[in-house]
Amino acid sequence: MKNFILISFLIFGKSFSQNYMITYSKSSNGKTIENQDVLMIFTNANHTLITTNNIISKKTEFPFEQNLVVKNSNEYIQIASLNDKKIIQTKDSISLNKQSFEYLPDTKKILGYVCKKAKTTINSNTIELWYTNDLKLNAAPTILGQNLGLVLEMTRNGNYSIIATKIEKTKSFPKLNLNSSESLDLVTYRDALLKSRFTTIKIFKDQIINFSEDSISNDTILRFANGTIALRKMKFPVIKKGSQIFADITEQSNGDAYDRTGSFFIIPTLTSISFLDGLKKGKAALPIYTNGNGKEYQGVVATQNYTPIVEMIRFFTPFGIKHYNTIQLKDKNWQDNVYYRQDISDLRNLLNNQEVYVGIFIGNYDKGGHKVSANITIHTEEELQSKETKILPLFCTNNVMEMAGQEYGTMFNVDKGLEVKFKLDQTLKNCKLRYIVTGHGGWENGDEFVPKKNSIYLDGKENFSFTPWRQDCGSYRLSNPASGNFSNGLSSSDYSRANWCPGTVTNPIYIDLGNLEVGTHTIQVKIPQGLPEGNSFSSWNVSGVLIGE
Repeated sequence: MKNFILISFLIFGKSFSQNYMITYSKSSNGKTIENQDVLMIFTNANHTLITTNNIISKKTEFPFEQNLVVKNSNEYIQIASLNDKKIIQTKDSISLNKQSFEYLPDTKKILGYVCKKAKTTINSNTIELWYTNDLKLNAAPTILGQNLGLVLEMTRNGNYSIIATKIEKTKSFPKLNLNSSESLDLVTYRDALLKSRFTTIKIFKDQIINFSEDSISNDTILRFANGTIALRKMKFPVIKKGSQIFADITEQSNGDAYDRTGSFFIIPTLTSISFLDGLKKGKAALPIYTNGNGKEYQGVVATQNYTPIVEMIRFFTPFGIKHYNTIQLKDKNWQDNVYYRQDISDLRNLLNNQEVYVGIFIGNYDKGGHKVSANITIHTEEELQSKETKILPLFCTNNVMEMAGQEYGTMFNVDKGLEVKFKLDQTLKNCKLRYIVTGHGGWENGDEFVPKKNSIYLDGKENFSFTPWRQDCGSYRLSNPASGNFSNGLSSSDYSRANWCPGTVTNPIYIDLGNLEVGTHTIQVKIPQGLPEGNSFSSWNVSGVLIGE
């Protein structure tokens, strides 16, 4: 629907009353904010336009927003020009009339005009406004205080201020293309403007991750390991240095009642062999790691010719969310889905202007399985400083090909544990190991439920140790309708676990390795893995990526 607003002086750039242009400066903690886009308002007896210098001079990038106050109707119109140059607007006829202020006796002069003081509280923020009535004009640099007079200064919580620096008479208003804008309700408008401020790359939409011989690939999505892995080839845009990158997943049960290990991952193709070879040809195509315990582990450590997968998000499904919401318990209103979101900005170089395979895995043996959607969003941060880094994937024992026979991470039952050698052809400074770890398996005495120390060795010397453990699992009870309830009053999803909970993300930790010189280095992970109990055994999913400057 198009909204045609007949404001001729705005459309034609002319007015029949005196126009003013007021310029404002923004400061924080008493210091002027550097490189700011100067805030400006154009106002007269009938209208106020809130805009910026860059918009007026056509130097700003899309999207951008301007605000118009129609004084005779007390309406506040927000107008946004989006990335695709589409113009949208929303009209608010209520907010201006609902504003209330405490009027204080204080006065001071700003730009030669006597100003009075008013105060209000918005969303726990205390806002002080200085306004003058000398010009017989109502206007303000935000929606707040439009009917007080001419607001020349606003201060929020005593530390952020907008202060008028110049008042000028002007002959005309800037032109606005209001008659070609689409009128939206406020929530839809805000959503469209927000999404226009960043880039969303949709990876999967309502993708089924299940266990079925009937799972097949199509032109877009590749399915492997009986449907428990979905893979997609994606071309990522140029990502500006300093940008923030986030990955998100939305999950629901499509029939599986259990908590499962999941991974949203990248397959690097930096070497002659990649994890894709294992998916297409079978686990035998992947290089083997052995540590003397008699087992063979496929594709878990980097070699001269092979790069393991890189986990963007390690996540865990809750017990049967959505599908089993029919289970009724008093005072339990189950969630419809679980949402995981994580900052993956440190993996920028693996995505920046690259064509890569992005995959998602949920280990399960259920024909209905799970339904997932996944995205990667890019948020440009022009002013955020960051140094260029080199990324070297080192190991990943999360056996995402579990349902195609890939061995579990049980290599920690001997002293050698997991060991990987890597060679640097240039010195890397301020190196960090991006380390994700979760313990699994066993019952009462299994490593899933018993704290175990993780020790990281660099070139034969212990560099770091900690005990990964989560004690907050009970916080996610409302995402776990099918979680078993025990005689002691606890549910299975309440129990503390080895760095994970049903329905959560496991965050990476960052282990400082210092500066690493040219040559061959060794990283070793040792964990005192528990003994098997009958048919049950313990295992550890660890992944590590070296990041250095």
